[in-house]
Amino acid sequence: MPLRLIFMGTPDFAVPTLLELVAHGHEIAAVYTRAAKPAGRGMKLQPTPVEQEARRLGIAVLTPPTLKTPEALEEFRGFNADAAVVVAYGMILPGTILDAPLLGCFNLHGSLLPRWRGAAPINRAIMAGDVESGVMVMKMDTGLDTGEVAMAERIAITDAMTAADLHDALAPLGADLMVRAMGALERGKLQLTRQSEQGVTYAAKIDKAEARIDWNQPAHAVLRHIHGLSPFPGAWCEIAIDDGPARLKILRCEQVGRAGAPGELLDDRLTIACKGGAIRLLELQRAGKAPMKAEEFLRGTPLKPPMRFA
Repeated sequence: MPLRLIFMGTPDFAVPTLLELVAHGHEIAAVYTRAAKPAGRGMKLQPTPVEQEARRLGIAVLTPPTLKTPEALEEFRGFNADAAVVVAYGMILPGTILDAPLLGCFNLHGSLLPRWRGAAPINRAIMAGDVESGVMVMKMDTGLDTGEVAMAERIAITDAMTAADLHDALAPLGADLMVRAMGALERGKLQLTRQSEQGVTYAAKIDKAEARIDWNQPAHAVLRHIHGLSPFPGAWCEIAIDDGPARLKILRCEQVGRAGAPGELLDDRLTIACKGGAIRLLELQRAGKAPMKAEEFLRGTPLKPPMRFA
């Protein structure tokens, strides 16, 4: 028989998993997500992507500020779920909640554990120069992404991939993986394996302070830094335009075989020297403007050597 599940998730990344679980006949007793936040020019309350989908599907939605109270536990237990599925929920689950469903709580994590435990595995994998990433289904315990792993799917990371690209590839891959895991759980066939104690790394939350581009790094490191932070918060640099320094977010670039002083503009096609090699900007965003292709930017703001990026 299909499982009776509680689904816990918040951003776009979690939506495909919710939809696939419903499509495969599992009963979603309730959806837990973060509370709506003010957004946009009018600062109207904006429900999370998961809440919007859950309401469209007619599923009960809960947005408790904490799960650590006796009342929250009683409400959670009241759904009599076989298991809970957690995808980027954004709130730590206490042990009492983890123990409440009969079969446990299962998390979809956007890395190949034990590498990149923590908040920003997609960004950190790209920034670190990893050649592959993936998704894993893990039975949750009280540690930080330390639970036993059930299943995994892998994907190559190319130098052309941004964090948005990898996010969009992993979300449907993870949805399919979680559906297969819940199918195995339903049949009593889900096998769990302890994580290795070797190769543990932590994907710390992205700090805006680390977004400035350092042209004194090798070109490949600069490229991966840019792509790992694209589109948010966006790696940035400054260049003197008009009357003073202008901040530019760099969203996409490519590595090219050129050389020069770090930060030096090498041609009229936005090729910038790094400490070793160079990158060519492909997509960027000026403060207060929409993202644009390099060619479009250059039509309005032609840049030529000997300018320097800082």
